[in-house]
Amino acid sequence: MSTDHDQVIRGETAAEIADSVRALVDRGELIPGQSLPSVRALAERLGVNRNTAVSAYRTLARSGVVVSLGRGGTRIAQRAPLAQEGFAAAGALRDLGTGNPDPRLIPDLAPGLAAAAGRPVLYGEPVIDPDLEQWARDWMSPDVPSEPAALHITLTSGAVDAVERLLTQALMRDDAVALEDPCFLASIQIAHLGGYRAIPVPVDAEGMTVDGLRAALDQGVRAVVCTPRAQNPTGASLSARRAAELREVLAEHPYVLVIQDDYFSFLSRRPFHSLVGPGHRRWALLRSVSKFVGPDMCLAVTATDPDTAGRLALRLSPGTTWVSHLLQRITHAVMTDPAALALIEQAGAHYAARNHTFAARLTAHGLPVAAGDGMSLWVPVLAPARAVAEQLMRRGWLVRTGDDFRLEPGAEPSGHLRLTVHDLEEDAAAALASDLAEAVAASTG
Repeated sequence: MSTDHDQVIRGETAAEIADSVRALVDRGELIPGQSLPSVRALAERLGVNRNTAVSAYRTLARSGVVVSLGRGGTRIAQRAPLAQEGFAAAGALRDLGTGNPDPRLIPDLAPGLAAAAGRPVLYGEPVIDPDLEQWARDWMSPDVPSEPAALHITLTSGAVDAVERLLTQALMRDDAVALEDPCFLASIQIAHLGGYRAIPVPVDAEGMTVDGLRAALDQGVRAVVCTPRAQNPTGASLSARRAAELREVLAEHPYVLVIQDDYFSFLSRRPFHSLVGPGHRRWALLRSVSKFVGPDMCLAVTATDPDTAGRLALRLSPGTTWVSHLLQRITHAVMTDPAALALIEQAGAHYAARNHTFAARLTAHGLPVAAGDGMSLWVPVLAPARAVAEQLMRRGWLVRTGDDFRLEPGAEPSGHLRLTVHDLEEDAAAALASDLAEAVAASTG
């Protein structure tokens, strides 16, 4: 509902306006779902520059007080939490929605902890340990369009942190960003809280679609976020043909920031194919270590063009937000240990084999599934996914439906489930396949 809150919001600066809105929310005078005035209306009412109103709303969006619906305006955020990766109140149910790695296949960090001990790092020192930086350059340079000597490396506290900072330095509130649909949960949250307009680009078995990307670019997106391998939730990976077609489309938009989140890297069974051609001017390739060194190792390596590197560096000021050198040294020790690398390779093979085995089991039950890459399976259920999920709950299973990963809340109900099954014992896997077939039959009958 619309109200005259432009008459009670006060302030002359962006900070004062944001504080005024926060105070109204705290007092209950603005409630979740309630509309706020447009940027233009608020600026005119308060007698401030439009950019001041934009900045105030952007501050409120980043702190989760409001959400931007693009042309649909700005509303006070709902208090209900958004879906989060790896978290669900499972209770007595067996949780199949975590997307977590197998802890038995994460390398022992003890040798890395010993290697991390040493001289304390003080303010003003280089933000990247020299040994880790050289390793990172060797890791990233074969897959980026720049010459190795011109490669810019930045460290962030994980892949989500990198994507958020990259978008923040490139976008303003109401700017459009192209996201895969279905989409990784954290990317949905970043767009939601940043006040960006998320433009959905469909994903098929070969990754982001060409027509979808072209349509998004026609709508004026200033950034594209793509997962080249093991797309979450579908498991799709870009084929060489699809990547070439996408590069051709992007060649006409060299200043659109292209972010490639290759989070599965070392574990992937598929080759890396880049969206970024040699003439593209704004790009970033990021790789996290969380899936193979452990989720608690909050470290991602980001390779970028020089301009993006400079902007990103401004958001990673030494002395405030650098990535811990202890984490850097542990990561370098693990990733240069032959035994650890062998275990990571074993883990990648394990996830792929277990997913293919379970996909074959479902196919035998009359539910054809093609296993992609990644931690989980994307399962078409030939029925509304929420109905199937409810049936599975009665049978003791908690699953994540494809609805959680949709960019548009009003979209048609999803017909997919995302299942993390690599840690199921054989008896449990057999029971789940049978229960899922029965749940689908009950939901379609």
